[in-house]
Amino acid sequence: MTASAETEVCFQSADGISDLDAKVSIRRIHNDHDQSAFFFIIIRDISDHKRTELDLLRFYNIAQYTINPVEITDANGKIIYINPAFERSSGYTKQEMLGKNPKLFGSGRHPKSFWDQMWNTINSGNVWVGKVENRKKDGTPFYSQLLISPIIDGNKKIVGYFGVHRDISEQKFLEEQLAHAQKMEIIGTMAAGIAHEVGNPLASISSIVQVVQRTTNDEFAKEKLELVKSQVNRISKIIHDLVDFSRPSNYQIQNTDITKCILQALEIVRAGKKAKQVKFDVNLRGALPLLQLVPDQIEQVFINIFMNAVDAVSNLPTGSSQEINVSAYGEANEISIIVQDNGSGITEENLPKIFEPFFTTKKVGEGTGLGLWVSYGIVKTFQGDIKVESTEGRCTTFTITLPIQSE
Repeated sequence: MTASAETEVCFQSADGISDLDAKVSIRRIHNDHDQSAFFFIIIRDISDHKRTELDLLRFYNIAQYTINPVEITDANGKIIYINPAFERSSGYTKQEMLGKNPKLFGSGRHPKSFWDQMWNTINSGNVWVGKVENRKKDGTPFYSQLLISPIIDGNKKIVGYFGVHRDISEQKFLEEQLAHAQKMEIIGTMAAGIAHEVGNPLASISSIVQVVQRTTNDEFAKEKLELVKSQVNRISKIIHDLVDFSRPSNYQIQNTDITKCILQALEIVRAGKKAKQVKFDVNLRGALPLLQLVPDQIEQVFINIFMNAVDAVSNLPTGSSQEINVSAYGEANEISIIVQDNGSGITEENLPKIFEPFFTTKKVGEGTGLGLWVSYGIVKTFQGDIKVESTEGRCTTFTITLPIQSE
């Protein structure tokens, strides 16, 4: 008759420094002949196995609870593990990603040569690091610095790959903002020079046109001179806008009632012919604090934004409701002014260009392409910001934020 038992035991050395993990197997053997019994004991050192288990547990917890998205694939590139951070960042669940290729998360923006270089690197046993643009499940972009490393077994065979993402979306946004601000500063400096160089000869042309108009009775000449005069006036307006942008602090800064500026700008825009059919929904939430601004300049910003909104809704099909919503409210340390129209929206391709000088989607002669550029410069002068969101075919929303100065 035999009986056996098995257990794990931790033995401590006499000096108390090192431990020995062991699996102990005990087998009791009974001798039926003389009714005696003896025990057969086997002690197997499992210290290395225990240390490996502990290391695996540590690494699992690091991967599971890090804020960085982590993915692991098999040797064929199929996902076998993603951590919760990856689920949060991508919008995909683990069930949706397991067994899939990581390209499901990709944006399709990188050329084939980009990924060929990556595969060449990791298949040669090296670590690859690069900046990538991915797409979340809802289609929004996700920018990250991605590290991909091959997983190599004891036989130096690649058995999988792991990737770690570091979110750089905010960094990319700030870099784009900085680049845009630097570009606008350079253009502003250039604009001042252009306005000076063009202004003087233009004044001479205008004077000559007026003299000839007063001295000729030729109807054909008068007609053509009037055309020249209209184009001179258009160029003069462009130069005026250039000067406004390059020298945005020509007037006195003073305590400014932002609500009053909005209402005055609306009154001016409503007087225009295009605005007659537009329904303005104005919601100014309570009393707003006075801001340190130049009233005429900030009012010009609102006029530019409102006129663009009127132009957007006036292009809607005949009989369509033309609506512009204007709201303003104070929150934390800033005031936000939101202008939303139900026009045809702005294409994704044009959206990044709208604050650039001379960019316009209007017909030739209907706009200079400087209104939003000048508005951007004025708002930035007062440490504010203008942002735009648009859904093509539906609406466009401009949000102007201005800081509340501490007393």
